Amino acid sequence: MTKRLILSYLAITVIILVLLEVPFGAFYAQREVDRLTAEIERDTSIFATVYRDSLEANVSPDPQEAESYSSRTGNRVVLVDSRGISLIDTSLAPRRNFSTRPEIASALSGERATGRRRSETLGTEAIYVAVPIIADGMVLGALRITVETSEIDRRVERFWWGLTSVGIVVLLAIAVIGWFIARSVTLPLRVLNDTARRFGKGDLAVEQREAKGPPELRQLSDTMSTMAGQLAMMIDQQRAFVADASHQLRTPLTALRLRLENFQATAQSADVGAIEIAIEEIDRLSRLVTDLLQLARTDRHDPPVRTDLTTIVVDRVDTWTAAADNAQVHLELPSDLPHLTVLAVQGAIEQIMDNVLDNAIGHSPVGATVSVVVQPGGEAHLLIITDQGPGLSDEDKSRALNRFWRGNANRSGTGLGLAIADGLARASGGSLTLHDGPTGGLQVRIAFPV
Repeated sequence: MTKRLILSYLAITVIILVLLEVPFGAFYAQREVDRLTAEIERDTSIFATVYRDSLEANVSPDPQEAESYSSRTGNRVVLVDSRGISLIDTSLAPRRNFSTRPEIASALSGERATGRRRSETLGTEAIYVAVPIIADGMVLGALRITVETSEIDRRVERFWWGLTSVGIVVLLAIAVIGWFIARSVTLPLRVLNDTARRFGKGDLAVEQREAKGPPELRQLSDTMSTMAGQLAMMIDQQRAFVADASHQLRTPLTALRLRLENFQATAQSADVGAIEIAIEEIDRLSRLVTDLLQLARTDRHDPPVRTDLTTIVVDRVDTWTAAADNAQVHLELPSDLPHLTVLAVQGAIEQIMDNVLDNAIGHSPVGATVSVVVQPGGEAHLLIITDQGPGLSDEDKSRALNRFWRGNANRSGTGLGLAIADGLARASGGSLTLHDGPTGGLQVRIAFPV
């Protein structure tokens, strides 16, 4: 927007300069031509008076005055008789026929002629004035003075360059002033845009600073701050409700499971199967409650802290080795892991690994290998977990991070594991992406900021 405002200022300035300078320059050029023409007309009239007596007495005119004038001014003087034959010519030899020249013909017919044309003799543009020499009502001859326009053209050209220089200086000044004005106008808009982008990413914290700009923008800023505060309060209430509800449900579910186990011990054999199914459903509901509680904690966006990635990875792999052995899956971790430190939300790496490893081991066939590696990077370090399960299609990869999505409805789970891991990765300032494994299966890449 700043560029558009500056361009609009410059466009308006250019239009104004063109409307002012072009007529002014044209007026100056015409004025110079008119001034020079007036001077030549005056000189022509004077010489016509000087040579009228000579023509009237039918004696040869004295060329000294004309030659002196020509050497002083550089103008060409031509005097012709009534037949158009030159009697005086300060540039060429006399006795040449000028009767075919339009301006001479007009002067010999008793009319004054002025104009501008290219002079073949002078080899340049020239202004001419031709006047008749009349005595007792008879045209005795004509006198023409021709002057080169090179000097006046140079003056007009310098004037145009002066106008152009003034225009450039004005445009530079307008560009600088317009930049400061545009910045002052767009700064509140940029602040609002940054604030809206921050709100869009889920950071609804309202910064306490004085709003600047026009009253409409200040009012919009206040409205956005009020909206963000209300949204933050509503979201916090929702998260608190989910967390409280999940926490409150855990106790009765645990008590219900204990009652069913006690009842199972004394129940008849026909009822044992039904009780086991009920206990399994309670376990599934307990896992769902636990995941909902973790999801509510994930959405709180605690600030990331420096965390030893390598140490946590080694510890979690060691913890999950027993579960992998029980599922007859080999959990592989290189022995030469680089020591990496990253920024992550407190407890995020542990929770992410628990969720991803649970999925990887659960979807891997007997005898498969689940590999865990860490990979250093410039701006982010990678935690890569690869299984040898059935993998996911491209369409399923795009949906696997959605909450409550389950690729296999027959397998127990809440569909929140990868969603929780993705939320924790983003809360840490990183990302979680899904890829095909090099030998099949699914590869999960989690990036943490260095």
